[in-house]
Amino acid sequence: MSLKFCQSLKFSQSLKLSGQTVVDQQFCSETATELTIWNKSLLFSGEGFTVLDSNGDLLFRVDTYALAANHLILMDSQGKVLLTLRRKLPSLHHRWEGFLGDKLHGQEPVFTVMKSSILPTKECVQVFMNCGFFWKPCSDYEVEGSFSQRYCTIFTNGPRMAAAEVKRKTGCPGTMIGKDVFSLNIEPGFDQAFMVGLIIILEQISMATMSFVL
Repeated sequence: MSLKFCQSLKFSQSLKLSGQTVVDQQFCSETATELTIWNKSLLFSGEGFTVLDSNGDLLFRVDTYALAANHLILMDSQGKVLLTLRRKLPSLHHRWEGFLGDKLHGQEPVFTVMKSSILPTKECVQVFMNCGFFWKPCSDYEVEGSFSQRYCTIFTNGPRMAAAEVKRKTGCPGTMIGKDVFSLNIEPGFDQAFMVGLIIILEQISMATMSFVL
């Protein structure tokens, strides 16, 4: 695939990526948003994710179970299913697919997430939005940095710009809160539910990569 075609494809997609709605327009804010993500379920004893808005109110949640680690559900505060996240097996690139709502038979994914390299030491992750092609030469988003250390940025491609950033949360001056609690700062116009869905997948990829290294 030529570089000129790749750049043209990125430019046409950038018109859609700026302020992109993936799940629902209600999750796209006109101002920058800071969410707090806790790697724990508030409702069940199992692992999961609890996402709080800037006021400390529940915004999203994920309840995970050991037998369903490759099939995760992102819900809003009322329990409505927003995204179904499913790992493709087998996959050396730790490939995941995201579907709107409860996945139905024959439903196409709205996005695909995968590592750019099969090497466990390489942490760059690519995100491909569904555009009707079997394969796309250029990713729509790239995740750079170290998610396992809670320092990474989600960039759009064409034009390249930061869409969201993961950071460690701080407590008392000079102290860091544990990695189970961290911040997700989302730029204006980007779908918060979609970004949280990416974070959930990044956590699964990070855990799988660390277990492989060990």
